[in-house]
Amino acid sequence: MSLKIEVIGVNTPCPRCKKTEENAKKAAAKLIAEGVTVEVAKLDVTAKETISKYGVILAPALAINGAVKIMGKELDAGVIERLLRKEL
Repeated sequence: MSLKIEVIGVNTPCPRCKKTEENAKKAAAKLIAEGVTVEVAKLDVTAKETISKYGVILAPALAINGAVKIMGKELDAGVIERLLRKEL
């Protein structure tokens, strides 16, 4: 199984967007250590591609395998890890 995490935020990261991205990478590292393939990408909330794919959203947001799971909140690594495990 493979997972794709997309952290959606402003291009010059605000503290909440930056922390959410760091925590997504921490959560991904735990699953990678268990043999799961996880890719983490950063998307700009104002980019046309992001808007057309996800609609207008609040930053930071987190999408897993193309579906927005949380928006407008900074997430800690534990919450992100639980969301990822639900997708497995």
